[in-house]
Amino acid sequence: MGEIRHYGYIRVSTKDQNEARQLEAMQDLGIMERDYFIDKKSGKNFDRPQYQALKSVLRKGDILFIKELDRLGRNAEEIKREWQDITHEIGAHIVILDMPILDTRQYHNGLEKVISSIVLELLSYMAEREREKINGRQTEGIAAAKNNGVVFGRPKQAISNDFIMVYEEWKEGSITAVEAMRRVDMKPNTFYRRVKEYEQQQQVG
Repeated sequence: MGEIRHYGYIRVSTKDQNEARQLEAMQDLGIMERDYFIDKKSGKNFDRPQYQALKSVLRKGDILFIKELDRLGRNAEEIKREWQDITHEIGAHIVILDMPILDTRQYHNGLEKVISSIVLELLSYMAEREREKINGRQTEGIAAAKNNGVVFGRPKQAISNDFIMVYEEWKEGSITAVEAMRRVDMKPNTFYRRVKEYEQQQQVG
């Protein structure tokens, strides 16, 4: 077996999330810049290029450092699958910096499999429960906001006086719909959507 290498993996879930905290942790460990891999986009379907590149260079006995367990995947099943792939198929070690118990270097004679399995199942359960709570709070928050009159989505543009004048002429039959669209510089779908909005406003008023 060749020289044991130390690698780091950093995942940033969204483009505006700062990876400085994860980077600092890798630098504190003395991991060279060439040996940590950073994915900055969403991990949907786990097609992250830097993660795949990392797995292609990992060898038996190498050590992979990750700041938090959830950097390995977007859900419990992905995390468990990737953990199994790296520790069992590749034979590399994983060290989760925020969870010292998840350091496969400290277990031997098969004990690492037992410990990892128990801890991963527990953490996966806790993570799923937390996601359910967050989703539940989001749903409740949206419902409450709607009940209080908050409108979600793109705000409607105000209907101009020019549009109203053209609308009146069109409704009276003085001009055609094509002429009305030309005068307000709108495509058919936009024009008829504005017509509907205006008529709804008139009914409410």
